[in-house]
Amino acid sequence: MSWAIRERGYSQRRACGLVRLEPKTYRYASLRPDDGGLRQRLRALAAERRRFGYRRLHILLKREGILLNRKKLYRLYKEERLTVRKRGGRKRALGTRAPIAIPQGANQRWSLDFLSDALIDSRRFRILAIVDEFSRECLALVADKSPIILCCSCAGSDRRSRRYIAPGKPMQNGFAESFIGRLRDEFLSERLFTSYRHARNGRLQSQPSPHQPRWAFP
Repeated sequence: MSWAIRERGYSQRRACGLVRLEPKTYRYASLRPDDGGLRQRLRALAAERRRFGYRRLHILLKREGILLNRKKLYRLYKEERLTVRKRGGRKRALGTRAPIAIPQGANQRWSLDFLSDALIDSRRFRILAIVDEFSRECLALVADKSPIILCCSCAGSDRRSRRYIAPGKPMQNGFAESFIGRLRDEFLSERLFTSYRHARNGRLQSQPSPHQPRWAFP
C-alpha cells in the first residue's frame, strides 16, 4: 500500500480499497510502550536461570519491584523466544542387547530385578532379587529404601560383563520375573513390615530347602 501511494500517487482510500483494507486500520499506530528495559532484564534473568519458566521469572521480577500483568510477561517471554526446552528422555542403561546363550552350569549367568513394597505407614522400599538362571536358586535378596544404594552395592561386588533385556520385553528376564511373582504372593503379601530394619531382617517362615531364597543385606 505504501508503494502504491508513493510510486503510483494513489490516494490512501483508493490504495486501501485495492487490498480491501479499512483506512483506519492502515492509519493505526500502536500505543504500547517500548519495554526495552524490561525485555533486557527479562533476558538477563533467563540467562542466569536457564530452567526457569515465565511464572518463576515473574516472581523474580516482582522481588525486584517490577510489577506487570502475567499475560504481558508471557507475551514478552514468547517474543524474546525464552521458552524452556524440554529435556530429552530419561537416560537408559547402556549395554549389549544381543541373543543370550542358555547357561550350561551354575553361576554362569545371574538375573537381577527389582520389586517394590511398602511399610504399614506407606513408606516405600525396594528389593533387589538375584537369581541363578541355571539352578534357579535365589542367591540374594537385598532390601533398602534407595535403589541407588542397591545398584552400588551390587555393582561394587561384581565386575563381570552385564547384558540388558530389550525395552518392554520382561519375558527375556523370565526366571527373575517368575521368582518375584512367587516372592510377592507367598511372602510379601502375607506380612506387614513396621520399619526398614524389620524389612531387612525378614525371614521366610517355611521348611529349609536348597532352593530356598536367602536374605542378604548390606
